[in-house]
Amino acid sequence: MLDYTKLTTEQVNPATTDIDLCSSEEIVRLINEEDKKIAEAVSLVLPEIGKAVDAIVAGMRKGGHLYYVGAGTSGRLGVLDASECPPTYGTDPSLVVGIIAGGDVALRNAVEGAEDDPIAGAGEISSRNINENDVVVGITASGSARYVYGALEEARKRGAVTVAVCTTAHAALSETADISILPVVGPEPIMGSTRMKSGTAQKMVLNMLTTATMVRLGKTFHNLMVDLTPTNIKLVDRTARIVMQATGADRATADAALAAAGNKPKVAIVSLLTGCDPEAAVKALDESEGLVRGAIAKLGGGK
Repeated sequence: MLDYTKLTTEQVNPATTDIDLCSSEEIVRLINEEDKKIAEAVSLVLPEIGKAVDAIVAGMRKGGHLYYVGAGTSGRLGVLDASECPPTYGTDPSLVVGIIAGGDVALRNAVEGAEDDPIAGAGEISSRNINENDVVVGITASGSARYVYGALEEARKRGAVTVAVCTTAHAALSETADISILPVVGPEPIMGSTRMKSGTAQKMVLNMLTTATMVRLGKTFHNLMVDLTPTNIKLVDRTARIVMQATGADRATADAALAAAGNKPKVAIVSLLTGCDPEAAVKALDESEGLVRGAIAKLGGGK
């Protein structure tokens, strides 16, 4: 039986023991002081985050996928990060997938006991035919959610790379993970409320995992998103501005290049920087594994 009293996430924070006597401004100052510790905790696990990114990139280049599995706040953060990849980087929704204990209803309403069911977690993995090209990231602040443990155990049996993202030292989930990312943020301002510091640390780690992966896969040119899908007015404008920034073109030229490129900013950028037609740009990008710099070099451009 797990001794929860030993978990960092279950400790009482001595800095906030009298928070119930504070004014509103004093309360938020105390929370802010605790939040300042999060980035430092994450900085200590950057090597492990880098290893996870390497595994994700290697798997995706072979046709693999990234799966997040979590319960409660952790599960919601995984679903959030996964859901933002398609509009930001133009990825297929199946490339990064968020799985939450209790199903989609748990995104809005707590499903009591769902995190304690390892068989359900394993079932989610087996139903998706996960294999050695996939990476499964288990997210649980305490490292003790049985649903997540069951999912990672099943993923490991199927040859997938497994990653644990927890915010307590010596997390039990580490025992079944190939890579453990453990930013220990210390006790929460409100004892056990892991939606606070732990949740913020997890969000930072997940942001790094997908952002670094997408950069490695050629979804950016410099620090510009060049595979985004312009699905609303804001994104249409952003896409044009990205093409302008990347090429030095004016708005009319950028709009015309995008229209000719089927609204694909990568293709428009390569076309404008090399003077080639969209078909040649597409071919060069395909031959360069989607890397804009590689396509430009192939076509004789120098930017």
